[in-house]
Amino acid sequence: MISGLSEQAPGTVSLVGAGPGDRELLTLRALRRLQMAEVLVYDNLVGPGIVELAPADCECIYVGKAARNHTLSQEEICQLLVDKAKWGKRVVRLKGGDPFVFGRGGEELDVLVQNAIEVEIVPGITAALGAAAGFGFPLTHRDLAQSCVFVTGHLKDHSIDLNWKALAQPNQTIVIYMGVTGLEVIARELQAAGLDAQTPAALIYRATWPQQKIWTTRLCELPQTAKTHAVKPPTLLVIGKVVTLAHLTAPGLS
Repeated sequence: MISGLSEQAPGTVSLVGAGPGDRELLTLRALRRLQMAEVLVYDNLVGPGIVELAPADCECIYVGKAARNHTLSQEEICQLLVDKAKWGKRVVRLKGGDPFVFGRGGEELDVLVQNAIEVEIVPGITAALGAAAGFGFPLTHRDLAQSCVFVTGHLKDHSIDLNWKALAQPNQTIVIYMGVTGLEVIARELQAAGLDAQTPAALIYRATWPQQKIWTTRLCELPQTAKTHAVKPPTLLVIGKVVTLAHLTAPGLS
């Protein structure tokens, strides 16, 4: 334990979902926690203008992670949260989307609990929901998709090890996070598992952000579509018939 920490009043950590990008999609609780924060630890998927909602005197610490390019390791981030809380600070750990949907919130929660830190979870709108709303297609539909599954496109060691047979089911929407670098494997393995090569698919870049984009295609053409348009992370991959209902420009009120 760092000298002097035990003399401080106990702090707290709120693991807060920042939503898919648009700050108007923050929950009321997320906004309140931001406005109360003394320390804000945030990543690179937090949308524009959200960090500015914290108090002017809040200590803001960027810990963004991109593929093979981390400002801090996950272990260092966890220790940072513990240290700041032990100094008696109200800490907000702000994550894009929802902290418990491929956001490593579970890992951070475990470390905080082990260190007897009081933790609160504030859910956020995950990227898949933001993408569907932003481009006007449902993730489930009585005629087109009776189920929807969220998976990650790579594991901790950057390999891809998915249950392809379970994914290649009819009338199902597949949402793949962090799948851009593995598109060739994903397209090949899903087809090998029986999913029709002509299954509609979409690549969605930064859903609900001002620069959001969607490219619609077919399963067999996914790698080439990504190459043609120089698609880069963070991009969500959606595969299924519901993609045919997407609007090329996002619906909404002005």
